[in-house]
Amino acid sequence: MSTAPLPPLADILATARVVALPLAARFRGIETREALVFEGPEGWTEFSPFLEYADVEAAAWLAGAIDFGWNATPVPVRARVRVNATMPAVAASDVPRILARYDGCRTVKVKVAEAGQSLADDVARVRAVREAMGPEGRVRVDANGAWNVDEAERAVHALAEFDLEYVEQPCAEIDELAELRGRIGYLDIPIAADESVRKAADPLRVARAGAADLLVVKAQPLGGIHAARRIVAQAGLPAVVSSALDTSIGLSMGVALAAALPELDYDCGLGTASLFTVDVVASPLVARGGALPLERPRPRSADLDRVAAPDERRDWWIDRLRRCYAALEITRG
Repeated sequence: MSTAPLPPLADILATARVVALPLAARFRGIETREALVFEGPEGWTEFSPFLEYADVEAAAWLAGAIDFGWNATPVPVRARVRVNATMPAVAASDVPRILARYDGCRTVKVKVAEAGQSLADDVARVRAVREAMGPEGRVRVDANGAWNVDEAERAVHALAEFDLEYVEQPCAEIDELAELRGRIGYLDIPIAADESVRKAADPLRVARAGAADLLVVKAQPLGGIHAARRIVAQAGLPAVVSSALDTSIGLSMGVALAAALPELDYDCGLGTASLFTVDVVASPLVARGGALPLERPRPRSADLDRVAAPDERRDWWIDRLRRCYAALEITRG
């Protein structure tokens, strides 16, 4: 996380708007995504830690938002970033409806291990995605750390027939990832670490432990584009830049990070604006031909009015912003 001086809180509050975006399908247990957006000297930026995150963790997201709003982005090496479609934990019969929201994506990340669902539900969903994508499509799964090692091993075996590109965060703990990687190594299915990077006190520990084959990095929770770039460089592993169900403003932060990485071997998880029924801009940052352009959305006041959160939710977010800003002030002395 950067140690640069913070902009005055008043400057952030001057343009702060709280939005609530309805989803086309229930995702991560929610039907509406809330976020706080504000404008800095470099453009609009986003503060959107999930509701359940405590202030200490959420403060890193605010640092990322400030970094994007107040600091110049790194020099890009590409103008477009290929992205994957994201498949929520829907019934297999709903797969075609969700995929139709993504234009030209050759890769799909499928959510698995949803609470209240079974491995059979996961198998059916992944099978439906594979059938829709054909043999040339790329299919990856994400368990968000919900399995123990035995459950993960059993699930990977059950899903292996669908030619998985990788399995993301199958277990919560780094030692579990390392053990699972040893158990399933012969299947040649890579393990990607997400929460073990962005929620860890030491985001490089998973790489040092040999617990993952690649990293999933999110700019906002890692403290910003510049901090995330340093982590990727130090880890020495391939990286996938992903989002946390961001608005188009937050997604543009991820695109700026992905566009600046020297190597980008995997399609990135930045296509999630396609899951919204409305966004903070009239022309959302959604995939066209399977890719996103390197651009920075500029919402109009009318766009933000259209998706404005209720007053009580705005107050909740403003109060959260103040607390996280205070936490950052302590961190930076």
